[in-house]
Amino acid sequence: MTSGIWEGVKERRSVRIYRLEEVPTCVLRRILEAARWAPSAHNAQPWRFVVLQEHRNKRRLAEAMAQAWDRDLKDDGVPAKLRDGLITESIERFSSPPIVVIVCKTMEDMESYHDERRLRAEHTMAVQSVAVSIQNMLLASHGEGVGACWFCAPLFCPDVVRETLGIPDGVEPQALITMGRPAERPGPPPRKALESLVHYERW
Repeated sequence: MTSGIWEGVKERRSVRIYRLEEVPTCVLRRILEAARWAPSAHNAQPWRFVVLQEHRNKRRLAEAMAQAWDRDLKDDGVPAKLRDGLITESIERFSSPPIVVIVCKTMEDMESYHDERRLRAEHTMAVQSVAVSIQNMLLASHGEGVGACWFCAPLFCPDVVRETLGIPDGVEPQALITMGRPAERPGPPPRKALESLVHYERW
């Protein structure tokens, strides 16, 4: 592994606080291009991206998602005062970054089967492929000096995200990526020992 790739893998961090400066369009395009070049099952390239840079659009999405989360929190019995704080924080988290990317999955070019077992496998393969494109995006962002953080919030309210952004039926929101020039330098998170994760020949 070249030193640049190895350093990128080990030094990339989830950045949640950003400076108030625009990311040049050419930089954003390179990051998205890296996502486009990810490997995928059947080379189906099942990823689609909705890029939000206008504050009003980010705010509208953040508020819609927060309303859905508030309903879940209420069902969980979370007190109103605590819910209010969490919702305010959520709206700020998803509306203040310079760039928000909604990563979606489509089964359009995946294989179609008549049995449920293989259909489930195809769905999982598409999810895995989309996840690889996100990893490419995160590594490319780091290489461009752009902070980024992967959130799975759209999985909990896909219909809300789809309706808010005009995403077609059959295209499933999978993740929300915030991006911007970093205003923090998070330290390395703990990692489990390799010996506890790897089994050779059999478990």
